[in-house]
Amino acid sequence: MLAAATVRRRRPSRRGGPTPYVLMAPAVVLLVLFLLVPIGYTVYLSLRANRVTGGGLGIRRETFVGLENYASVLTDSAYVDGVLRMLLYGVIVVPSMLGLALLFALLLDTPRVRFGAFSRIGIFLPYAVPGVIASLLWGFLYLPDVSPIRDTFEWLGLPAPDFLAPGTVLFSVANIGVWGGVGFNMIVLFTALRGLPPEMYEAARIDGANEVQIALRVKVPLIMPAIVMTGIFAMISTLQVYTEPATLQPLTDTVSQTWVPLMTIYRDAFVNADIYSAAAASVVLALGTLAVSVAVLTLLQRRAFGRDR
Repeated sequence: MLAAATVRRRRPSRRGGPTPYVLMAPAVVLLVLFLLVPIGYTVYLSLRANRVTGGGLGIRRETFVGLENYASVLTDSAYVDGVLRMLLYGVIVVPSMLGLALLFALLLDTPRVRFGAFSRIGIFLPYAVPGVIASLLWGFLYLPDVSPIRDTFEWLGLPAPDFLAPGTVLFSVANIGVWGGVGFNMIVLFTALRGLPPEMYEAARIDGANEVQIALRVKVPLIMPAIVMTGIFAMISTLQVYTEPATLQPLTDTVSQTWVPLMTIYRDAFVNADIYSAAAASVVLALGTLAVSVAVLTLLQRRAFGRDR
């Protein structure tokens, strides 16, 4: 009886006490201060605007305008054109980036690959270059007066392309995004491939499968979660593209100040000093990004659930 009572008294309490909350407190405080508070303040600004009051005195005061800023953003042709251009940019960048990343990861995962470490570093290196530096580098490669690519075409007697022309500038900007993002996605996919058990490859080879069949029928289906994750991250990054077109904008007239939505937001906030319209445009862009992300995840989950059934 006494021993049983002693055992009961020595049982650890199921309550964790204040320790978990103390450990979580710094992360919660940072989340509130640097994420929730800015989001709330942005929504607050998006519902207000400066209006002239006071009759003949012409005093400008901040007043509540409701959804007026959102209506102005959604009817702004420059913002709408920027959104459509951004979506086209994403259609070009995301499949190209993920396709090249998957191809490089599969090639580096083959058993007879040579100089694997050097190749991985070489493919990943563009990702380590800051976006502004990469955009300037490619911008000078695109400029007709200093472009070695244009000189090469002229030396070969071929018509030199104009990379900054209205019909090609979108692909030129997309090229910068693909060049800088392939390395990171390749590392993620290559790491997922390295985590697969090699026994499956040996079983497939015993069954007579070659390396291409193993890659397409064994490796790719097994790393599909990693492919989906990199695809969602790439999609979100393309919906927030800013650095590449903003850096190229001083070099050419084909990239305007409203070429993509974030450039329009920057113009409204820091050029026109209209933080209220910029806040509304930011909220619209954030909600659009959230909606696209949720839609893609829901679609993928339904397909996965349908296969499981």
